[in-house]
Amino acid sequence: MSIFRPPNGEVPAAPVLADQTIDITGEVCPMTFVRTKLSLERLQPGQVLGVRLHGEEPLKNVPRAAREEGHIILGIVPMGNDYIVTIKRT
Repeated sequence: MSIFRPPNGEVPAAPVLADQTIDITGEVCPMTFVRTKLSLERLQPGQVLGVRLHGEEPLKNVPRAAREEGHIILGIVPMGNDYIVTIKRT
């Protein structure tokens, strides 16, 4: 398991525990969910993926698309200019 930590080292108010983490802050839609989906497919059911993303479009689309695939959004935590979306694979 890993905990996302921002570059400045501060710990978020609610640390996000994940079996795997990805950073898609440099991606644009639709690649934001393509990378998320590929990472989720590599996990076993019940495992958790932490996704670091940036911008309003991925913040809206990644959780929505993950829910449509049947996965569970465990949380969305702001971290500086980014967000950490925690997704449980079903």
